[in-house]
Amino acid sequence: MIKIAYHKLYAHPLPEGHRFPMLKYELIPEQLLHEGTITQENLFEPEVLPEKYIVNTHDYDYWEQLKNLTLSAKDQRRIGFPLNEQLVEREIRIAQGTIDGAKFAQQNGVAFNVAGGTHHAGSDWGEGFCLLNDQAIASNYLLENKLASRILIIDLDVHQGNGTAEIFEREELVFTFSMHGDKNFPFRKEQSNLDIALTDDTDDEGFLNKLYEALPKLFKQHQPDFVFYLSGVDVLASDKLGKISLTKAGCKQRDQFVFETCLKHNIPVQVSMGGGYSEDIKVIVDAHCNTFRTAFDLYS
Repeated sequence: MIKIAYHKLYAHPLPEGHRFPMLKYELIPEQLLHEGTITQENLFEPEVLPEKYIVNTHDYDYWEQLKNLTLSAKDQRRIGFPLNEQLVEREIRIAQGTIDGAKFAQQNGVAFNVAGGTHHAGSDWGEGFCLLNDQAIASNYLLENKLASRILIIDLDVHQGNGTAEIFEREELVFTFSMHGDKNFPFRKEQSNLDIALTDDTDDEGFLNKLYEALPKLFKQHQPDFVFYLSGVDVLASDKLGKISLTKAGCKQRDQFVFETCLKHNIPVQVSMGGGYSEDIKVIVDAHCNTFRTAFDLYS
């Protein structure tokens, strides 16, 4: 059975002006349940991640400042919202959900986290609404516990996975691939193992052709035994922060190709949702739900 991490804290309300992006975390599972794509059995609630797995990826002093809510005002502004205990717990549970999802994916081929994809968090910083890097933490967990030996991180969010790139810049067992808008946040990019920078207004054909060319080569080159996929829907033309011009159909084709490539090579994949900032919440939710629908069609 395909398993999906979801906790009520995922939709934790933020201060006024920050609440809209959080709505999707509550609406995605509600929509999938309503339409019958999933049942309650597919959902699980992640526990609190043990601290030792956080500091395997993030700097101890940075984690202490997060945990004790002593991060400077400047560093909190870089994250994008003021810290509180629930937000820190939220990130911890998201990271545990991605670890659990990775283990479920090894049993069932694919697993999901309704949240996650917090790829702007580096080893000693938070940024762009990301406090802890869930897929980086989960990658190190798999490696440390010998549950994987070569990992490929496929980041197709519209923003570069700068934190992920920095965390693994010296780790040969993790290959970081980011395909993102060239003239978009973060404006100071890190160097992934492979970066494909897209021009503004790249359409379905331009995006998919680059993906179709690159991804099979990466599987052949790196020969992963586990994949993490960040499936942000901020690549949509309707996204107010994106600058890329994919349709929902093109976004769904993107997901399908990633899943089909993983299936072809018999490699399990854990999926975290990443960004999505269209003006209409229904567009965001439907595009994210397409990722789940596509996987359920292929893996069921």
